[in-house]
Amino acid sequence: MSHTDKIAKIIEKIEENQRIDSNEALDLYRNADLLTLGRLANQKRFWLHPEKRVTYVVDRNINYTNICVSGCRFCAFYQPVEKGYILSKQELGEKIQETIDLGGTQILLQGGMHPDLEIDFYVDMLVFIKERFDIHIHGFSPPEIDFFAKRSNLSVAKTISTLKKAGLDSIPGGGAEILDDDVRQKVSPNKCLSKEWLEVMRQAHFQGMRSSATMMFGHLEQDFHIMAHLNKIRILQDETHGFTAFIPWTFQPGNTKISVKKKTSVEYLKVLAVSRIFLDNIDNIQASWVTQGDKIGQTALFFGANDMGSTMIEENVVASAGVNFMLPEAELKRLITTAGFEPRQRDCYYNFL
Repeated sequence: MSHTDKIAKIIEKIEENQRIDSNEALDLYRNADLLTLGRLANQKRFWLHPEKRVTYVVDRNINYTNICVSGCRFCAFYQPVEKGYILSKQELGEKIQETIDLGGTQILLQGGMHPDLEIDFYVDMLVFIKERFDIHIHGFSPPEIDFFAKRSNLSVAKTISTLKKAGLDSIPGGGAEILDDDVRQKVSPNKCLSKEWLEVMRQAHFQGMRSSATMMFGHLEQDFHIMAHLNKIRILQDETHGFTAFIPWTFQPGNTKISVKKKTSVEYLKVLAVSRIFLDNIDNIQASWVTQGDKIGQTALFFGANDMGSTMIEENVVASAGVNFMLPEAELKRLITTAGFEPRQRDCYYNFL
């Protein structure tokens, strides 16, 4: 079979809404043109979401500490113990109150791997929030949870149940980077391995918690690593059905220890489209306007994305790498509307508000 015939056959499978495997996804990524990928992803998006609605969430990204021993080469945010901060309860309370005053329904609570904090600190923080505020806590990415477990000599399952009991509602998909250990050893040598990241998510899903999944690409990975990452996410989703959404985003090289050329918007849209096509068991794909800016965020809505993510009342990690796109809710709604869609505010579980 000629190469052209092979691609035509893969396209035919997608058009008939059949599942493709990771080799076919890689073939498609390498050989199909951008607009074909966009058309197929858009078709998949409308098959899953026939309405012309695009969702978003009003929340705030609160980094409770920037002290981290992980030393990831791609991170421009972390600081050593002597230079970093831990938010006081007063600061935390003020940030949450401001979020609620701005119509926010959730906080994204993430920090670094602090060498001196044990599980009690996190339990205390969650209890403090829940006793004072009616807000959804989407918090602690898998590397954080894996780190807390090891630091406190607990199993991952016990760590999650302890955090859940204290008030943790759902888990963000951060820290996945690329789920391939050869790549992880190069970019984040002290962070949990791929199987550990997946195990945190598996245990959370088994306990009835939902989570998102992410992928940061454009650093030291090859294209086949991207497809392997998507495949691992899809296999776990077949098992647990716990992922609400998938968010691919591009590595921002500014102020980091990885010197690579920044990925183009075209490369981002290609990965986004293949993600929508391949992840047939994950309902929602999120556009990353935080790394891509508003225009490509809008374009992403025609390449498989049905969600614009968060209004990001505050964002520090990507901003530390020199990228600072901020959008108030009114502007996010305008972008969705002018792209021809109806904006709908949602909660963490993708229920309309």
